[in-house]
Amino acid sequence: MPELQVAGIRAHYVHRAPVRVGTAPVVFVHGAGGSHQHWLYQVRDLPGVPTFALDLPGHGQSAGPGRDSIQGYAGWLVAFLDAVGVDRAILAGHSMGGAIALHVALHDPARVAGLALIATGARLRVAPGLRDAIRQDFAAAIGLMGEWVYGPDADPAVVRLGLRQLEAAGPDVLSGDFAACDGFDVMDRLGEIGAPTLVMCGTLDRMTPTKYSTFLRDGIRGASLHLVEGAGHMLMVEKPAAVARALASLAP
Repeated sequence: MPELQVAGIRAHYVHRAPVRVGTAPVVFVHGAGGSHQHWLYQVRDLPGVPTFALDLPGHGQSAGPGRDSIQGYAGWLVAFLDAVGVDRAILAGHSMGGAIALHVALHDPARVAGLALIATGARLRVAPGLRDAIRQDFAAAIGLMGEWVYGPDADPAVVRLGLRQLEAAGPDVLSGDFAACDGFDVMDRLGEIGAPTLVMCGTLDRMTPTKYSTFLRDGIRGASLHLVEGAGHMLMVEKPAAVARALASLAP
């Protein structure tokens, strides 16, 4: 699993080379407190397309610090594309990662060949109580998130792994991530996006309910919406095959 310097920090990512050349790569961007591990199924199950799944600053095996704004993460993502020699990519972002992808599409559209917006929204308000809990009782906050981010049929082993990843991110990074989400709002700018866009959401998502995805679909010209039955907020690991099949429509 390679590493390189991006904007002065050590960045970790996984990469799968294409079977055929000339295809825009898919770059997977995880959500708050996450890591590249959330995308391993999709990296594996899109074998004909070059894929990158990265750890944002302060997450997974990338060096810190994290950021506290979507703009800060988006600027780092563009620097990552430069570092790996990618001019244009399909950006697949989950939750906070979707906000990062939207920011890049709005501010640097020449870099975006397509968008996959997964369990995300044009605005991502965070309950003040959750942000306070992260600072005051981190363990309790992680437990609360465990109840909210996974659907009822999620594999318990997958849930345990996901909660360990949130714990590993730590309160400073997670608090910064939620501050970034809370300050994000592009509800009145979706009409500016011209990239082919796929919107995905789990039907049982309690963090970013289906109305968020419907708003994205209606606001972005030509966007399509794919609902994953029975999945919660973490649909990439809850229903990985369904997500990979839907992504194939953007990266055939």
